[in-house]
Amino acid sequence: MSSIALVTLVVRDYDEAVAFYTDALGFELVEDTDRGGGRRWVVVRPPHAAGVGGIGNAGLLLARAKNEAEEAAVGNQAGGRVGFFLHTEDFTRDHARMTAAGVTFLEEPRHEPYGSVAVFEDLYGNRWDLLQPADDDPV
Repeated sequence: MSSIALVTLVVRDYDEAVAFYTDALGFELVEDTDRGGGRRWVVVRPPHAAGVGGIGNAGLLLARAKNEAEEAAVGNQAGGRVGFFLHTEDFTRDHARMTAAGVTFLEEPRHEPYGSVAVFEDLYGNRWDLLQPADDDPV
């Protein structure tokens, strides 16, 4: 085994999720295939998924909630903790771009021994770290 290819993120609506991840976060829409019956196979990922840290081409499989249990998980997939970590090679640039695109940051950027970081929420309330690892961080 060499990498994690996809992680499922349960969403309320395919199109609103695609719009958020592509427009606000700058991800690529890798695949959007109709599976029939209102189901789709929708994959998004950062545009240079293999570039930072050289760790595979991990992407998100956006899966629309299909029952009450899945609907209850939307926005709380990590139990309120930061559950997703988005690495960047230029924290200042990406933080400014995401802020301008309306992304909600829950804190001011901070500089830690491991890098520059700020917690943000996706459109459903899942918490993410925007992180420039110290190896790439000019600060």
